[in-house]
Amino acid sequence: MSETATEPRGMTGVWNVRMGAGAAWRKTVWGEFLSEYLGTFVLIAFGDGVVAMAVAALNQSGRAATDHTIFLASGDWLLITWGWCMAVVLAIYVAGGISGAHINPAVTIALAVRRGFPWAKVPYYIFAQVAGAFTGAALVYLNYKDAIKSYEGATHAVRGQASSIASYSIFATFPSGYFHNPVGPFIDELIGTALLVGIVFAIIDDRNLAPKGNLGPFIIGLLVAAIGMSFGANSGYAINPARDFGPRLFAWFAGWDGVALPGNYGNVNWYWWLPIVAPIVGAVIGALIYDFFIHQ
Repeated sequence: MSETATEPRGMTGVWNVRMGAGAAWRKTVWGEFLSEYLGTFVLIAFGDGVVAMAVAALNQSGRAATDHTIFLASGDWLLITWGWCMAVVLAIYVAGGISGAHINPAVTIALAVRRGFPWAKVPYYIFAQVAGAFTGAALVYLNYKDAIKSYEGATHAVRGQASSIASYSIFATFPSGYFHNPVGPFIDELIGTALLVGIVFAIIDDRNLAPKGNLGPFIIGLLVAAIGMSFGANSGYAINPARDFGPRLFAWFAGWDGVALPGNYGNVNWYWWLPIVAPIVGAVIGALIYDFFIHQ
């Protein structure tokens, strides 16, 4: 039988050559960028999804004490931290084999600074991550828009004003009310991301006690849960510029206006840049600390 006789024909053949497994572009870095996009999409779909459950869906579906009950006890926070844990685990399993599942610009930059990741790929990885986060947030909104509107009605929240911060928090982070300038949230995000990246570097370090049997994603998920439980309340533990900015941008389009961008909360305003800059600084610091004390 000739070689051409076994090749797909018709529309199936066209798809295989242009978009399917036989497409030439899949053998280029575009495959990595799509992997980062899908991995970050999964991260936000499950991560923002669990926040939507805690903030709007449970109380509006009659599964809470009242139609405006959120964070009545620590159980809601544990729901969110464990939900984000699973979001991270699933996202890494989705994308890890192709792109390494950075799913976080701070991780990408730290790998470029300390592990030789090509700087030429960094902007494309970051764009793919932000795009994945944006569309993941859009999926969550599509699914929970009625619950969100119902919650806003029950709490008399006006979208785009301070009264809508709770519903906005489904998508992105904000500083706690006891802060009155950006310093405290900046330190919090820096510490959280330094812990994230420093310990991720330990988990993936073959010279150390790297997990065996593809357990790495699960351990990293537990790490994110631990950061949320121990360092989450001050600023919502963004610890990932794409995780915050992509959904924040979507929330702006969806009507949260200044609450989303530029991020005006009364106690701290023009907040949007902080969950971008602080995690990047923290990631590099965490990588340097791990390398100084352990890797080197």
